[in-house]
Amino acid sequence: MRVTEKEVLYVAELASLELTEAEQVRMVRDLNSILDYVDRLNELNTTDVEPMTQVTDRVGSSRAEQTTESFAYTYREDVKEGLRKSLPHDVALQNAPHTDGAFFEVPKVIERG
Repeated sequence: MRVTEKEVLYVAELASLELTEAEQVRMVRDLNSILDYVDRLNELNTTDVEPMTQVTDRVGSSRAEQTTESFAYTYREDVKEGLRKSLPHDVALQNAPHTDGAFFEVPKVIERG
């Protein structure tokens, strides 16, 4: 599978991106390079390789369950102060300038030029 310049331009248009000609060329090259690498990975025999459920050692919900100190900074004790119930849905919608009864209605903010 190869990515074409036409496909890059189509995706750029969907994302409302303006790419220079040099950026278009680079995107085609980079995306095809990624796809080539994925094709190479697909050639590997993974028959006897068990699927990974966790790709890092950042597991457990407490310091005692950590397997290493690598991610020690990410853990903290649970904080209950300041927690409060969410605003009920119907109460939140009462102050909305526009609603369909279930959701807030907002003006479209992305325009195609």
